[in-house]
Amino acid sequence: MAGPTLMNTYGRLPIAFTHGEGCWLYDTQGNRYFDSVTGIAVCGLGHAHPAVSEAVCSQSKKLLHCSNLYQVPLQQQLGDLLCQVAGMDSVFFCNSGAEANEAAIKLARLYGKKKGIESPSIIVMDNSFHGRTLATLSATGNRKVQAGFEPLVSGFVRAPYNDMRTLENIARANNNIVAVLMEPIQGEGGVNIAPVEYLHAVRKLCDSKGWLLMLDEVQTGNGRTGAYFAYQDYGIAPDVVTTAKGLGNGVPIGACLAKGVASEVFHPGSHGSTFGGNPLACAAAMAVIKTIQSNNLAERARTLGEQILSKLKQELGGAEYIKDIRGKGLMIGIEMTESCPELVPLAQTVGLLINVTSDRVIRLLPALTMTDVEAEHLVTTLVRLIKLYAADDRKKPR
Repeated sequence: MAGPTLMNTYGRLPIAFTHGEGCWLYDTQGNRYFDSVTGIAVCGLGHAHPAVSEAVCSQSKKLLHCSNLYQVPLQQQLGDLLCQVAGMDSVFFCNSGAEANEAAIKLARLYGKKKGIESPSIIVMDNSFHGRTLATLSATGNRKVQAGFEPLVSGFVRAPYNDMRTLENIARANNNIVAVLMEPIQGEGGVNIAPVEYLHAVRKLCDSKGWLLMLDEVQTGNGRTGAYFAYQDYGIAPDVVTTAKGLGNGVPIGACLAKGVASEVFHPGSHGSTFGGNPLACAAAMAVIKTIQSNNLAERARTLGEQILSKLKQELGGAEYIKDIRGKGLMIGIEMTESCPELVPLAQTVGLLINVTSDRVIRLLPALTMTDVEAEHLVTTLVRLIKLYAADDRKKPR
């Protein structure tokens, strides 16, 4: 469907949407689909949420953009609110998760330089995903997204996820480490969840070595996993946390937040962004945060996620074609024993939008505003689809 004028950067499905409402999207043929992808965790409030629409429309009539050469009062208000929610001290606004992680990487390097470390290095994890800019894809633990873009940015030391012994070995062998950058739950990596004990041990190691603990919450933040940020459920606090995706509910905005010594690293000229934190994006993000808080949507995500997980395990647990069903809040992964990307187009035929990551993990990221009836519809439709797909003849459902 995409014409030759668009660069061939996406493997697009043959479907186009005209509008959305809540958990539902409507295509150009008038068909309705339940959206359990939400733009890969972007539209946490669902499509066309009234509070976001009102904020964007209202702000667009007053001021869309203002350079960061000047004071931006709405940016300051959003910064105050986001820092309060996150328990952090300061924030840098940008346009995306990749840019937020890029800011974190630069912050860590500058932190190391100020400590007198000539070539500061950051520990990153296998199977991670931190973005597609050159630095963030270099930090990413997925060879597929790196291939062809060498030479990669140096200064990253890779470690297996959830392997404390390797981190301790790296600490003993390398005097240039300044930070650990990791996701509390790996999204693209297949919804891999860090155990509480592991994150506490990483925090303790960072404290003992003077490293920054930097959490990438681009996908897990904004109420997705049952708290505003996933780390708030772990009983730890990072030095740096990044967010984007659900922060603007579709309006591009990202943020890199810092605490303590990390909040004092940047100075005027260290970093910047032309569009970062402009009034339009800030108005949208303010509406998102206030809606999540006033409607207790993080807690809603927690309870709804537990119900969905329980029903999925009840219906699919123990099946020979299911390896694992896991998740936290409304970030759920169903790992099949075999490759299953064919499930994505098959799901469309029954009016369901899903995502498959790491080749065999069905990743669900539905809206936090989903009703009980819609959650039941999602489970029922998906279970039926998976059972049909797993049948020997693997016939197309319907």
